[in-house]
Amino acid sequence: MPTQPPSAPTAPELISIIIPTYNEAAALPALLRHLRQAGAHPEANVEIIIADGQSTDATAALAREAGARVLACPTKGRAAQLNYGARHAAGSILYFLHADTYPPVGFPDDIRRAVGAGYGCGCYRLAFDMSHWFLRANAWFTRFDVEAARFGDQSLFALKAVFEQAGGYREDFIVMEDQEITRRLKQHTKLRVLPAKITTSARKYRENGIFRLQGVFYLLTLLYRLRVPQPMLLRIYRALIRQDKL
Repeated sequence: MPTQPPSAPTAPELISIIIPTYNEAAALPALLRHLRQAGAHPEANVEIIIADGQSTDATAALAREAGARVLACPTKGRAAQLNYGARHAAGSILYFLHADTYPPVGFPDDIRRAVGAGYGCGCYRLAFDMSHWFLRANAWFTRFDVEAARFGDQSLFALKAVFEQAGGYREDFIVMEDQEITRRLKQHTKLRVLPAKITTSARKYRENGIFRLQGVFYLLTLLYRLRVPQPMLLRIYRALIRQDKL
């Protein structure tokens, strides 16, 4: 009998990394270099999308120079920018990432393995770029699959079909939008907390004080669970946290 020619290897599922930005020119080039080195390059079937919220600095130009695809979002706001990026993404797997957060080397393979095992969404455990016992203790709890231990800095992957079925991010949420979406995603699929750690900037802790800032986050989480309206949560956030993004 004639032998069958070997079948061509199947290309891995395309992953679309979606990064919401607003005036991130200082930090973005280093992140994009890291992503390439960690496995996010076209040969690995990964695209990088910068969902830019009308930056007034060189964010968009630097992103294009680094080979990323830049989308000028019509509406500023993290949830709106993430949804806009998702709508324009070519990948069947979406990976939402903050501009000051660095995933581990080999993260595209981690995500594909989790999807192949039946998990339609997931995230990494968290680590900070600052050595402090209290931050390490808080990050330790992110290994558990509980909503209270979910933070946007852990990043989030989701099958595009599942993300759309869940309705995407709620654009009326300015605070706690990351926790809110994981609850809805888990109504449609299983969530996987990947065993490796993603490293995020502790800049806000340095600027606001570690214990003070964490206390504010605990307060916001409590008020969110008590269904305090978003405009009130935003006013409290702006009043208590030194920042320049919200």
